[in-house]
Amino acid sequence: MPNKQPKPKGKFSSFFSLVKKTKPSYGMLAFALSLSIVTTLVSLLIPLLTKQLVDGFSMSSLSGVQIGIIAAVFIVQAALSAYATYALNYSGQKIISGLRDLLWQKLIKLPVSYFDKNATGETISRVTNDTMVVKELITNNISGFITGIISVIGSLTILFFMNWKLTLLVLIVVPLAAVILVPIGRKMFKISRETQDETARFTGLLNHILPEIRLVKASNAEEAEYGRGKAGIMALFKLGLREAKVQSLVGPLITLVLMAALVAVIGYGGMQVSSGELTAGALVAFILYLFQIIMPMGQITSFFTQLQKSVGATERMIHILAEKEEDIQTGKAIENADQPIKLEQVSFGYKTDQTILKDITATIEAGKVTAIVGPSGGGKTTLFKLLERFYNPTAGSILLGNEPIDAYSLESWREHIGYVSQESPLMSGTIRDNICYGLKREVTDEELRQAADMAYALQFIEDLPKKFETEVGERGIMLSGGQRQRIAIARALLRNPSILMLDEATSSLDSQSEKWVQQALEVLMEGRTTIVIAHRLSTVVDADQLLFVEQGEITGRGTHHELMASHSLYRDFAEQQLKLNADLENKAV
Repeated sequence: MPNKQPKPKGKFSSFFSLVKKTKPSYGMLAFALSLSIVTTLVSLLIPLLTKQLVDGFSMSSLSGVQIGIIAAVFIVQAALSAYATYALNYSGQKIISGLRDLLWQKLIKLPVSYFDKNATGETISRVTNDTMVVKELITNNISGFITGIISVIGSLTILFFMNWKLTLLVLIVVPLAAVILVPIGRKMFKISRETQDETARFTGLLNHILPEIRLVKASNAEEAEYGRGKAGIMALFKLGLREAKVQSLVGPLITLVLMAALVAVIGYGGMQVSSGELTAGALVAFILYLFQIIMPMGQITSFFTQLQKSVGATERMIHILAEKEEDIQTGKAIENADQPIKLEQVSFGYKTDQTILKDITATIEAGKVTAIVGPSGGGKTTLFKLLERFYNPTAGSILLGNEPIDAYSLESWREHIGYVSQESPLMSGTIRDNICYGLKREVTDEELRQAADMAYALQFIEDLPKKFETEVGERGIMLSGGQRQRIAIARALLRNPSILMLDEATSSLDSQSEKWVQQALEVLMEGRTTIVIAHRLSTVVDADQLLFVEQGEITGRGTHHELMASHSLYRDFAEQQLKLNADLENKAV
């Protein structure tokens, strides 16, 4: 079967399959819809009761029973409608909760490469805004669609038995309303789809700017960023105006059709009342049923518009759920991580037509310090990403001892790695939360204090009013750079990793903070396989091995003294670095 033909069917089936994965409460949903149907059926009785009341109306014939029946019908209808609305909202909330759970579970397991290619803000919008579109369909539109169909069919059926001639006149209204509302519904879908995409882009912009608000202010970039945000706001405003224009047509057009039908029914019906062919009560009933035919037309059109929007929203969710996630369980556990790490002809590029690392071959000895040095952009950070298994080499292999590292489960591999970066990111929460972050066991107060003490962090933590329960703020902003680094080191110490990866943890610190952090790092590095990205050469001149990386290749290896003697580019690099450091120290003095 050709692919183009079943495309819409595939989209709708994908939508319903996704909703099914949320394990909705089918019983509650069916009960809510049943109540809505009963409510609609009860509402169909009201014009008939009104007919009887009008036809037999006189003060003497007006009985308490009649009034009681009409009042009871109204009360029952209101009560059923209220509970049906609650039950539908419950079902909608259950489904949206299930969708968000599916997406969150997926996102947290996706590899780093996914987030490199997709804007975080747009991804957030999928979890928040797009799921709300589906909720609107379930809570507001499904019930309106079903009850609207029943109301139209039921009203027309009753009218046909009451007076088929007048019913034929009413029937003209249905296709006329459809001709008006269907094109409007299509237009609304197109606009709403654009609005969803623009909202995702605007959310992405906010998520990009607000976390870096300090950089914005330090760079006097408020006006520039305001301009970018204003452009997104205006784009949404224009889409909102387009939507408002279309929506502004719906009410007047429905009113126009209704009034035209009303005039026709009253005119023709009035003639039948005059001739005795139709009673006054029947004419009143006809008018009431006319409302029950026209008004649901808007609900039916709205359902199809919202269904299209929901299909569009779930398409994007389905794309996320179809992404391949990291399998952290498959593979064996590491029994002995104190082995050399070997890189054998490793090559890598983020894109197929790009090569960042070329035929990297090196051995990182167990229990020793290996420093990776070289000009910026040479591939040092990319090499770290491969060692952390955020990416896999495009060629070659990385071994632990004589075993490829991908033979081990990701969970086991990362349990043996402690990573301290230049930025030392912290999660929003307390100091205790951040030191214990990621551990799957209970940490005693004594262990916590010991790790903080070894990281030279205990003194400043004890000086804080709430000590380990102190909130660090978003990304640890309430702490200084040196304090954040020492908490990151305490976290690594608590994990007790066999392999330590340091992305020059002291490069952005003042001299006093650097002193504390360097002492903490010395404690952390003791007896561990340590790999250091060095931005300042003075911190790694005593490393057991230096690998000089330039333009994705290792062009020199050995100790500092060996490379000074044998590698001219390293010698120039080292002399510049050491001179720069000396100048900085002299200025500081």
